[in-house]
Amino acid sequence: MAELEADPHGLFRAWRPRLPFVAHETGSVLVLRAEDVERLGRDPRLKATETAYPVMRGIPEGPLFDIFAHGMFTANGTVHRRRRSPFTRTFATRLIAALRPHIRGTAEALARECLMEGEVDLVARYTSLIPARTIADLLGLPPADIPRFTRLAYEVSRVLSYTFGPHDIPDLVKAAGELQDYVAAILDARRQAPRDDFLSHYLAETEAAGELTPLEVVIQLVLMIIGGTDTTRVAGAMQVALLLQHPEQWETVCRDPGLIPGAVTEALRYEPSVASTARVTLEEVAIGETVLPPGVMVMLSLMSALRDEAVYVEPDRFDIRRVDHPRLHPIFGGGVHRCIGEALARVELEEGLAVLTHLIPRLRLAGAMPRVQGHSGIRRIDALRVAC
Repeated sequence: MAELEADPHGLFRAWRPRLPFVAHETGSVLVLRAEDVERLGRDPRLKATETAYPVMRGIPEGPLFDIFAHGMFTANGTVHRRRRSPFTRTFATRLIAALRPHIRGTAEALARECLMEGEVDLVARYTSLIPARTIADLLGLPPADIPRFTRLAYEVSRVLSYTFGPHDIPDLVKAAGELQDYVAAILDARRQAPRDDFLSHYLAETEAAGELTPLEVVIQLVLMIIGGTDTTRVAGAMQVALLLQHPEQWETVCRDPGLIPGAVTEALRYEPSVASTARVTLEEVAIGETVLPPGVMVMLSLMSALRDEAVYVEPDRFDIRRVDHPRLHPIFGGGVHRCIGEALARVELEEGLAVLTHLIPRLRLAGAMPRVQGHSGIRRIDALRVAC
């Protein structure tokens, strides 16, 4: 795994022509080719993982286990539908579009703060705060709580990176418990004093419907906080870093804001913040010439698929004018499990980039390119030092 962590793109490039998948030391298999990733993501012979992953990693119970046992992302069938349905209206594309001016205002305020400082870590001071403030506003969380819930969300999301060790589990469990307690306390406050906000409406609807247990109610919000903060901060930082690494493309976007959606799409392809999604085989499934038996954990490598030569021309070239993207971006998954926050993430990424190109066109790297870690699950990022 150390070799794969050190150069995932290089190893995927070497393996893809020869192997449709490779065995992973976690006991799963890592699927490499875009065609197989897309096909298996829709195949009814595979299911979302439910609790298979935490059990496999030695987490059979507790608050970290609860995220898998009671969350929508790892659920299947009717259980998945009833856990997801309370959020579908909130994350409808037209409602998210109405948030765009507000997100733009948040980004502008943050960018002006960066300008005053001259040199900043763009991850800490900008790309992490846009989604954090947006999810706080959307869910009705107190702005003063942002440092607390983001710290806990970033810690808990490490369990989805697949690279943690047994010695990390106590800290992950502790953070998961604290995040659940935080959400439960916020919900209790809404029960005592309802407001005209998402959390109050969510509580009223779920309690009236009676389809979710109290723990399920909490866990869905925990997942919204994690999903609404961590992956977007990584993607926001990487799109800026990639453009600054290719100054001619940065300057082109600065001159023509109409290229921003394409720049966002290409950055999500070239250096995705989510490296893979996981499934479990329900019955025999063929990948290439190998037939996997039931009960195998399958990691669908988005990192590998998004640079597959069979789909993309010169896949290792970053090109904001690329025209060979699939209609639906693979990074957001597929079928019934397609990311519910896709529209929100795109608005945050587009507005975050638009503000920087408009207000700080002379932005430049003030250090090395940020290092993105992880070859599966949610990836991690270090600092992005920029001069404003």
